[in-house]
Amino acid sequence: MWDERYNSKDYIYGEEPNTFLAENFQSIPKGKVLCLGEGEGRNAVFLARQGYDVTAVDLSNVGLEKAKKLATKHGVSIHCIHADLEHFDLGTNQWDGIISIFCHVPPQLRKRLHDNLTLALKRGGVFLLEAYTPTQLDYDTGGPPVAEQMMSKAALEQELTGLQIDYLEELERDVIEGSHHTGRGAVVQAIAVNPLRRYQVSSNRSSPTHKLRYVESGGGESSTSCTLCKPTIAPRED
Repeated sequence: MWDERYNSKDYIYGEEPNTFLAENFQSIPKGKVLCLGEGEGRNAVFLARQGYDVTAVDLSNVGLEKAKKLATKHGVSIHCIHADLEHFDLGTNQWDGIISIFCHVPPQLRKRLHDNLTLALKRGGVFLLEAYTPTQLDYDTGGPPVAEQMMSKAALEQELTGLQIDYLEELERDVIEGSHHTGRGAVVQAIAVNPLRRYQVSSNRSSPTHKLRYVESGGGESSTSCTLCKPTIAPRED
């Protein structure tokens, strides 16, 4: 389906980057970035022009060939991987950023991809997403024809639990991206970070309370409402 859709001289989603990405790319640390379901390459090429080392993965060879041509046009290079996200390994501690722009897949696959973000992103790495919400079906200006492949703020709150969510909003905006995304749209936008500090819970020898310890730094702080402790245990007094 996607090879047929991309088999056009024109870039059906345009050659310019997604607006949300263009306005927020600086939140992504400089380094290696993975673009999921990248299609014809507009976002990957944009990031490469900003100095990122970009890998684009997509199911369509036709789309990726157009992505390579767009990169050549702008004097940059991108890595292209032809793969079905169903079988694609995001890797471990590999990416400074992962981008998902209107990457609509079945919910089971989406949840699995989101579950693997914490493992795939480096510490401090950023996940940036824009997708259509089910309300988009009322607009008919782009996106999948079924609600189950759409996303929502509530769903992302549940699926991005391993990340620190810095921004997550549903809104309506004009999406003008080529011939296939043109008009008013209902979207959800997210920016989430893989925390720099990893926490570990340990007990205090001199007290029945527990302690949150930063694994990297060795510091920590006691919790007076520790869920591991019985409610009847009094908080530690220093």
